[in-house]
Amino acid sequence: MVRFKPRKFIITVTLISCVFLMIKTLSLVNEVKPEEANHRYDRKHRGQEGNKQTEHLPDDSGSISRIEPGTVKEQAVLDYAELGNFEHRPAEEKGRSGPGEYALPVKTSKVEQKDIDKLINEYGFNQYVSNKISLDRTIRDLREDECKYWHYPETLPSVAVIVVFHNEGWSTLLRTVHSVFNRTPARFLREVVLVDDYSNKEHLKEQLDEYILSPRFLGKIKLVRNAKREGLIRARTIGARHAVADVLVWLDAHCEVGPNWLPPLTTPIANNRTTVTVPLIDVIDNMDYSMRPQGSGELSRGGFDWSLYWKHLPMNAAEKQRRKHPTEPYRSPAMAGGLFAMSRDYFFELGAYDPGLEVWGGENFELSFKIWQCGGSMLWVPCSRVGHVYRILGKVPYRAPNASMTQWSLRNYRRVVEVWMDDYKEYFYRSKPESQLLTFGDISAQLEFKEKHQCKNFHYFMTEVAPDLLDTYPLPAANIGWGEIRGDGSNLCIDTMGSREGGRVGVSACHGQGGNQLFRITADNEFRVHELCLYEIQLEVKLRRCDGQTRYSWNYDVEKRHLYLEDKNLCLEFDTGRHRLGLQKCDDANAKQKWAINNKLRMV
Repeated sequence: MVRFKPRKFIITVTLISCVFLMIKTLSLVNEVKPEEANHRYDRKHRGQEGNKQTEHLPDDSGSISRIEPGTVKEQAVLDYAELGNFEHRPAEEKGRSGPGEYALPVKTSKVEQKDIDKLINEYGFNQYVSNKISLDRTIRDLREDECKYWHYPETLPSVAVIVVFHNEGWSTLLRTVHSVFNRTPARFLREVVLVDDYSNKEHLKEQLDEYILSPRFLGKIKLVRNAKREGLIRARTIGARHAVADVLVWLDAHCEVGPNWLPPLTTPIANNRTTVTVPLIDVIDNMDYSMRPQGSGELSRGGFDWSLYWKHLPMNAAEKQRRKHPTEPYRSPAMAGGLFAMSRDYFFELGAYDPGLEVWGGENFELSFKIWQCGGSMLWVPCSRVGHVYRILGKVPYRAPNASMTQWSLRNYRRVVEVWMDDYKEYFYRSKPESQLLTFGDISAQLEFKEKHQCKNFHYFMTEVAPDLLDTYPLPAANIGWGEIRGDGSNLCIDTMGSREGGRVGVSACHGQGGNQLFRITADNEFRVHELCLYEIQLEVKLRRCDGQTRYSWNYDVEKRHLYLEDKNLCLEFDTGRHRLGLQKCDDANAKQKWAINNKLRMV
């Protein structure tokens, strides 16, 4: 008979427990990349300056429980007989008054204009007006009435809302946070992860540290401060690594979530873990902070043209027929990138964002292509609406490190097309030939991921996911010439002169850096700069949007160096005195009608 030895048993159990805890700890440590070791939680109390890694996690003793995405069988149900189960608006949202309440426009006077202009230059939108508005303001409900009668599962995965910011204005950042706490069922909101991408504004330091300790936030805010500027893309991944909830929701730092925004967004993920959801994004006016739907208000899908510019696609017949109700979620080929939700585990199974993508640009397409081509799906959710402040054109208040934003985005686009677009990448290079002058780094890991996970090719994406894309954005013709176009014997190059649609084209000193001096002449006789086509009107040259329908007759004669309209025998001619362009009858002896096309640009 074997004798039971209590002391030996206790020692054995203790040793096994210690080994288990060590293994668990190592697994958690390995989840954070070495390059993120200097990122710290900065939720510190006053007087604890030396404690740079104090972490205040949400209290797990509450009602928030782990629900694995994909395990919830209950579906959303539309029942007109009863208001939806999450349609209870807080009492404090009724009867409010003050600037901007109910998303009405805020009016200002002429004497305030100097302060307005100062803050627009600093933040890229009217921060002066934002500062007048309550952080808890009530906004318009822009949903269709049918949305109020959807009933969602009572059991949904926990959520971490991730907000990345860099030198953001106080009121726009905190109104984003307040709106999340005010309009999100507390039992689903596990945490809000704020990622400070190396800001240097004083209000984002100790003032923010203290503010987020307010009891109203229930200890659910986690503040992660980057030890160096990482850029938006990498900072989003950093936020995801620090989050512990089942589902991650990314928001920009100048948003306001709408009524009952979360259950419609997370229910499809609760039903299917490989589904990614996107709310409909409404416009918060960047001057008066009123709200409106984007465009005409009609439902649209996300897409792109062949320069990889983000575009809206119309709802196609197949998607309309697939749904029973007009407010059901619907499939979209792509996302805009800043606002979306997905399973935390699935995000990292897909490799998160390509770590070679820098700062900003292309990450939305990289993730969209990866989702669709590697077995996932993407839904836009009409009953989940989030307002967003878009910056004033040309007023981006920060710069990319070591290069222009355009150069970073072009590098990123090259990585995306080289990995995911297969033979279709040729059409991107036709539209953005200058991108070939930029290196894009090592993509072997991304190609290995694609092969290992047996991801589908881009032909599948074009035929099964976005079959109507070519109806709106046809494949571009090849280029017969592209680059800067310099007048013979001069230092003058054709230049948009900052003109937009309807504006006149001129000439200015050549700078060799592309931009407003980068043009293309195509095999289908278009003369293009970005999305705009050059056309003749009363012997002047102006710009209008290329529509894919209008036929042009531009051509370039390499021997004569004429840039001309074939059907009119008119040649492009420059005026050195007035820096103007015009069209005159072609004359071989006229030096002002001779042009050299050079694509050896200084893009570093």
